[in-house]
Order: sequence, then structure tokens, then C-alpha cells
Amino acid sequence: MAEITLLEAVNLALHYEMQHDDNVVVLGEDIGENGGVFRATVGLKQAFGCKRVMDTPLAEALIGGITVGMASQGLRPVAEFQFQGFIFPAIEHLVCHAARLRHRTRGRLTCPAVFRAPFGGGIHAPEHHSESVEALFAHIPGLKVVIPSSPQRAYGLLLGAIRSNDPVLFFEPKRIYRTVKSQVENNGIALPIDCCFTLREGRDITLVTWGACVVESLQAAETLAYHGIELEVIDLASIKPIDMATILHSLEKTGRLLVVHEAVKTCGVGAEIITRVAESAMCLLKAPPKRLTGFDTIMPYYRNEDYFMIHHDDIVNAARELMEGWQ
Repeated sequence: MAEITLLEAVNLALHYEMQHDDNVVVLGEDIGENGGVFRATVGLKQAFGCKRVMDTPLAEALIGGITVGMASQGLRPVAEFQFQGFIFPAIEHLVCHAARLRHRTRGRLTCPAVFRAPFGGGIHAPEHHSESVEALFAHIPGLKVVIPSSPQRAYGLLLGAIRSNDPVLFFEPKRIYRTVKSQVENNGIALPIDCCFTLREGRDITLVTWGACVVESLQAAETLAYHGIELEVIDLASIKPIDMATILHSLEKTGRLLVVHEAVKTCGVGAEIITRVAESAMCLLKAPPKRLTGFDTIMPYYRNEDYFMIHHDDIVNAARELMEGWQ
């Protein structure tokens, strides 16, 4: 198996599922002829034709509404928004219809749709191209939120999302679209979209993160290991629902919790994780839990973007402070 990028893994998963399920269709802006803004859908139109790979107008509200309609009538649409920051015109369809269709019809109708969007900073783009607002959608009952952090997980989680009978927001960290490579077997095996993944075992600190921050977290774990501090690194992957069982099992061993996410601090997913630990497992903690997050501000333009992003040294310092009991 050749090593592929996260972006290529997304494309591979789409190819596989469209080959094996005629109900899977793909739609979005420029996804057909051009293969999408990041080329995630390259080759799909040539392989499956314009009836299953549909270029849409530049109208996100239309994309959201059509996707819900298709899903309610037996198709499994995968809609692409060019950037997470462009998804807001479609929120009415996501919140008021996609998330509630099963409840509203008492199970008569479902909405097996996937809404893909690249997200996050680090590519020197304007703010609408660099946001991390996963917590906004995690707040909505009826929506699932999934974020891959490697080619293997992008492949397996996207297959799992497409096969889910519930609407899934599938956010792809574009900063590592092409920088992270690994071998991916095109075997059609889906990963569960309600679990997190322990990427590195350790005895001192449970570090929970997701998306592109997984890269810096693993690098920080390597650095800290030389200084005698062992991080257990958990890729949350499923933002909604949250797999607390895996996190609590890790805390039984480490007793310390560090949550790292690029999104802003206030009302972020990190706060939810720490609150759940406080509610049900405070007795496991040897020190107060700690968050390392983005700032409560709009993503800066590229000259100041680096100050907003979380770096390897930030994680190392936060872990050292946690070991020393600082807050």
C-alpha cells in the first residue's frame, strides 16, 4: 500500500462508497468539473456521472435544503461546503430539519446525510476560511459531529458517517490535508463514529485533542517523554457524541487531564469534557484539569495567525504546569 494524504483518503472513501451503494450522491460547489476547492472529489464525476456528482450554484442554503430532501427520500447525499465558515446560510436546514426529521416524523423519515467542510487555521486565509466552530453544531440534538486527524481515520470515519442513518457534520482539518501521510487499505471497513482513539499510552497525563492539534500533541508527547513525563494522547474524533468511557478509563491511570483544541475557549468542547469529568469522576483527579485553546477572538489575518495557533511548545509547557500543579 502506498502512503496517501488525508485529502486522498477522503477521496478514496467517497469512491469506495459510491461504487458499492448507488444511493450515495455527492453535491457541492465546483466539486464535479474542478474536483472541489481542495480537490477532494477529483475523479468522481468521471467515474459516476453528473447524475450522482452534482455541481451546485454558490448557494449554501440551497445545498443544505436539497441535501435534507434527498436524504428524506432514500438517498445518502454527501454535501460539501467549501469552508466551514460558509456553512452558516445552511444552518436553518441543519438545525430545523436535518437534526429533527426523525423526531418530527416519529421515525417515519430519517436524514442519512453527511455535510463535509474543511475547517481550522494555519493556511494564512481570511477568517471565514479558518474558523473552528465544531462546538456550535455539537450543541444541537440530532446532529453528530466527527473530525478525523489522520488518513486512516478520515477513510474509516467517512465511511461510517455515510452509512449512518443520522445527519453527520464531517469537519476535515485542512492544515493537515496534505502534510500527514500514512498507508490506508481500501477495504471498505468503517470506523465507529461514536468512539475516540488512544494514539499513545502514558501514565502521567491524559491529553484529549482532535483535528490538526493531534499532530502537535503527539510531537509534544515525544518531547516530554525525554523529560520523564508520559502523555496518554487521545484523539476525540467524535465531538458528538463524546466517548467519555475511554477518557475516564485513561484518567483512572493518569489522574490528570489536559484538553487541547484550536477553537476558542468559551463554551468549547473542552469545557464539556472537563465538566463531565467533574460531575462523575472528580475523585480520579490528582490536579485541577487544564484547557489549552484558541483565544476568544476572531481568527486573525495571516500576519498574526501564528499567535492564535497552538504550538508544540505550548502543549509542552501546559503539561509541565499540570504536573507541577499550577493553574
